[in-house]
Amino acid sequence: MDKIRLIVETDIDQRIDKYLNLQLDNTTRSQIQLMIAARDIKVNNEEIKASYKPRKDDIIDILFKEKVPMEILPEPIPLDIYYEDSDIIVINKPRGLVVHPATGNYSGTLVNALLYHSRELSNINGIIRAGIVHRIDKDTSGLIVACKNDEAHRRISMQFKKKMVLRIYEALTYGVIDHDYGRIDAPIGRHPNNRKLMSVVASGKPAITHFQVIERFAQNTWLELKLETGRTHQIRVHLQYIGYPVVGDPCYGLKKDRTRYYGQFLHAKTLGLYHPCSGEYMQWEAPLPEYFQNYINELRSREQS
Repeated sequence: MDKIRLIVETDIDQRIDKYLNLQLDNTTRSQIQLMIAARDIKVNNEEIKASYKPRKDDIIDILFKEKVPMEILPEPIPLDIYYEDSDIIVINKPRGLVVHPATGNYSGTLVNALLYHSRELSNINGIIRAGIVHRIDKDTSGLIVACKNDEAHRRISMQFKKKMVLRIYEALTYGVIDHDYGRIDAPIGRHPNNRKLMSVVASGKPAITHFQVIERFAQNTWLELKLETGRTHQIRVHLQYIGYPVVGDPCYGLKKDRTRYYGQFLHAKTLGLYHPCSGEYMQWEAPLPEYFQNYINELRSREQS
């Protein structure tokens, strides 16, 4: 592994990925973006985004720990498209599909599929997140919107910031929740002992999740959840925090059951937003994936036997 340290001599009115592309030999902008996403590039020992603009006296540490690809390539990965026009595309993402390239997942992602499907994608977040405004976890299935141009991206992104986007999930948890409705208000930040995980911490960002019980079983609860905020791993962290982790969750679930099921039982069912061009409100619903519905049916059968 090689390390490089740069000290910025003056304020830079330029994204850090573009800036480093000029400073580093034989390193492309897409490689730099991947390194930022993998937290191999830090400023003043802090994680940053590719859009960060370096300031005078910033200390940029760059860790070259593995060979990253020269570019992100289009790949013919099938997409379950729920809606598409010249501005946006709404996709029902299957579990197991990573949204954008990062360490260990340089190909086979939703971004690779989008690049193959459409020549026009927004570039606000760089090539490794081409078209991506928001994300859902690899093992979470369900609806996600991508943008085909920068103006649509800016307008949809603003809707997320203003909490105008409707996002409803369904989850199966361990344990039986005895109250029909609930509101989880607990700040989320990086786990103090594992930087790859999130946790409820006092120094975290505000995070609010609303839930409603759909059905109870002997040892599980089927929930509908509505996001008021959109922190990383929010639903999974919040449900673990109140003692009802998501079934099959490899990070926040029960250790003894991590390999028993197909993946985590969490599905982004509903997505509602205002079209970035027409202003029309649009809403989509994606049914539970087959493995999720089959397991619900199995739990019902157990209750009746």
